[in-house]
Amino acid sequence: MILSLLLSGFLTLVELNCENLFDCQDDSLKQDEEYLPEATRHWTSRRYWRKLNNTAQELLSTCDDGIPDLIALCEVENDSVVNSLVHRSLLRNAGYEYLMTQSPDVRGIDVALLYSPLAFAPISSYSLRVQPVEGMRPTRDILYVSGRIANGDTLHVFVVHAPSRYGGERYSRPFRLAVADRLCQSIDSLQAVSADAHILVAGDFNDGADSPALRRIGQHRLRNLTKDARGQHGVRGTYRYKGEWESIDHVLGSRSIYNKVDTVYIHAHQFLLEEERLYGGYRPRRTYNGMRYQPGYSDHLPLVVRLRWD
Repeated sequence: MILSLLLSGFLTLVELNCENLFDCQDDSLKQDEEYLPEATRHWTSRRYWRKLNNTAQELLSTCDDGIPDLIALCEVENDSVVNSLVHRSLLRNAGYEYLMTQSPDVRGIDVALLYSPLAFAPISSYSLRVQPVEGMRPTRDILYVSGRIANGDTLHVFVVHAPSRYGGERYSRPFRLAVADRLCQSIDSLQAVSADAHILVAGDFNDGADSPALRRIGQHRLRNLTKDARGQHGVRGTYRYKGEWESIDHVLGSRSIYNKVDTVYIHAHQFLLEEERLYGGYRPRRTYNGMRYQPGYSDHLPLVVRLRWD
C-alpha cells in the first residue's frame, strides 16, 4: 500500500459505525447482557462471526483499487472483537493493525482505528477522556493517533463517537457539546505547535452538520469534508430514521487538508441496502429489524474520503 500511495498519491479513509459489534461473552463490568446467547436477541457465536465477516465485506467493498489505508470504527465492544475482525475475519489477508480505546461507557462500546502499516506508521496514540456534565453517563473516549504517511508527513487522526440523542435532542445536546469541547482542546494544542498540522476527525457525532456541536468544532479551523456527501440509489445520508436520511457521521479536516480532497461519498452498494416499504426508497440493511434477526450489516453506511497527497 505504501508503493500504491507513492505511485498514485492517494490516501483513503473510511468511517463506519458498525452497529453493536459485540461478542457473545458476558462482561460482568458492563451492560452487555442484550448480546448474549440466552438473551432476547439470541446473540450466538454463529451470528457474531457472521457479523464480523459482513463488516469485513462491507469495508473491503469501499475501494475498487485496493483497500482503505485508514478505517475509523465506532461501536465495537472490546479488543477481542477488533482483533478477531482484523486477524480472523475476511479482513485477515489485508494486513491491518489497529489501535483502540478502553472507555468507561456503561455498555462497553469503544472506537478503533485500523491502519495499513505500509501506508501509516503510528508515532503516538492515547485516549481522551470526556468528563461527564450534569445528567450525563460516562461516554466513549476519543481516540487520538498520530503517524507518518508514505511521503513523510505527520497525520493526526481523531476517532469520535458522541452520545446519542436518547431523551431528546435538546436534553442530550450538552453531552455532545462536552465531547466537542474535549476534542477542541486537543485540536487547539496541536495547532498551537503547528498551525498547518494535518488533522482528520472521523466518527459518529449523533448530530447533523449544522448542529451546535459541529459548529463549535468548525470554529477551531476544521471544515466538514463530508457535509455534502451522497451515495448511490438516492442515498442522502449515512443513517435513516422514519424515512428521512440523516448525516450524523462526519469526517472533518484541518486547513492543510482542504485542498487535498479528491473524492467524498457515502458507500451505498445495493447489498448494503434494503427496501423500506413504509416510507419508500431504501435504508441501510441492519443486523436486526426491531428484535428480528436478519443477516445484515449496519444501520449506518460507510463514509469514504479519498485524499490526493502530492
